[in-house]
Amino acid sequence: MLRRYTMVFSTAPLAVLLAAWVGLTAGLSQQQTACEALTDIRNLAITSAELRKVDESRALRLGYDVVQYCYVKGIISPAIRFHVQLPLPENWNGRFLNWGDGGMDGDLDFADGRVAEGYAVANSDTGHDREAEPGASFAFNNRQAEIDFGYRAVHLTVNAAKSIIRVYYDKDPAYSYHEGCSTGGLQGLMEAQRYPADFDGIVAGAPVNFLQAMYANSAWTLQRLFRSDFAGNLAFDTDGDGSFDSLTKLTMLQEAVLAKCDTNDGITDGVIDNPLGCDFDPAADLADRMCPGDVNADDCFTAAQVQTIKDVYAGARDSAGISIYKGKAFGSEFGWSWWIIPHAGNSMAPILLHDRLNYLFYETDPGVPVPDPTDLSHTPDKKRDPPEWAWWEFNVDDFTAGRADFMMSITDATDPNLTRFLIDNNGKLILYHGWGDAGPPPEPTLDHYKDIVATTFKGDMHAARDRIRLFMVPGMGHCGGGPGPNWWDKLAPLVDWVENGNAPNFIVATHRTDGVVDNERRVCAYPQRAVYTGPAGGENNPANWIESNFTCQ
Repeated sequence: MLRRYTMVFSTAPLAVLLAAWVGLTAGLSQQQTACEALTDIRNLAITSAELRKVDESRALRLGYDVVQYCYVKGIISPAIRFHVQLPLPENWNGRFLNWGDGGMDGDLDFADGRVAEGYAVANSDTGHDREAEPGASFAFNNRQAEIDFGYRAVHLTVNAAKSIIRVYYDKDPAYSYHEGCSTGGLQGLMEAQRYPADFDGIVAGAPVNFLQAMYANSAWTLQRLFRSDFAGNLAFDTDGDGSFDSLTKLTMLQEAVLAKCDTNDGITDGVIDNPLGCDFDPAADLADRMCPGDVNADDCFTAAQVQTIKDVYAGARDSAGISIYKGKAFGSEFGWSWWIIPHAGNSMAPILLHDRLNYLFYETDPGVPVPDPTDLSHTPDKKRDPPEWAWWEFNVDDFTAGRADFMMSITDATDPNLTRFLIDNNGKLILYHGWGDAGPPPEPTLDHYKDIVATTFKGDMHAARDRIRLFMVPGMGHCGGGPGPNWWDKLAPLVDWVENGNAPNFIVATHRTDGVVDNERRVCAYPQRAVYTGPAGGENNPANWIESNFTCQ
């Protein structure tokens, strides 16, 4: 007898999955439509708007979520390109963030990590494309480009981004912030100075706000390293082929400085905690390392090289001895090979060897750079159109004579009167700078902070600390790196301060080697410094270098 088997399938689970898929598809379609509709904003030149995801490989490497967002690009006449990264409405934290730039900019920078945290983020190219106009060449005889780079691009990008946010989310951001370092730090101070209503809070790291003095100092320093056939250079040519292949002298200098001042804070960790308290004297403390008969060799210093070292620490001064800009701090020597010293490893062209004086220093540009800026035997051709002008032609007296004043009015953010931002707008400002920065030196940032306290708050440090905090980070290089703790979330303390009133008395910074934290410290708000208060006798044990073993005093 045959039996008939009837198989009955329940359609309920399938229906649920299908409904979910249809709902998801509909949701994505609605999100795409809402995003693309931003191209129809009548009062902004929006060139594209589309859904996209943050970079997955970068997200996995840095540990944040892979999220979708609405990506908007636009242009502000005549040449400012900008973009805005908009979290989907359900992921938006209600905040706007302007993402600061670096160097000469010229590109659109992404802040995927902040987008994953829920921030709506904007950035611009500050009005030029760095591939088409590398370095500072965008500014050659182009006043509009200089103004865009100096201050116009950031402010107008903020205006545009807030308008887009208002349309996309149907409301304004609850809070607006700026986060940036180096040029981004300058941008933050420029905004506080010129457009105090743009942000509720600004974090400005290693700001190059004394831009023209920094350019003058760079050329002045390089002139001392290159002159007299590199007599004062701290790199040595071991085989006479002109390559200057050895940095033994720089290593010797770094070791001598650490031997003198590393333990001033009671800890031997390869970091100088307070360079201003270091009494290293190149002439005296390198006396036992001088070259016999002043004949240059790899493992000793000549008198010319000791003078170079003094000059680098002191900073530029004009022919009358007037100081123009503070020099590098003790403990920054680990970065000199990248920033300052011409040697084989950087093809005799340290990063400070650039074209800024050609295009961004004088009101009228003196000319284009020579073909090879390391060839001092070349005679600049003044008859060509445009004429050539070499950095070694720079006269530091031009600075004190006021020949940079016009460009300073465009590019520098040095006004210590920030009353409109800090008091009238109740803004909050966090400044930070690494004591080991071999690029823009840290002491001018400290001086500027003191000037703000004196001018905006009439010298009342207590009142100033309600609105502005400064963090001088021992052993940190330019915006990061270096032998000291050098990483922390730069934005979170500012947000907590603005929104919850919790002023940061310290931040917790870490140092990593091969991805593993091996040093953790408090970095205290100026004028306090972190003091080791952990287990007695254990200050030199790296196992004790944790935040809880340090106290702000």
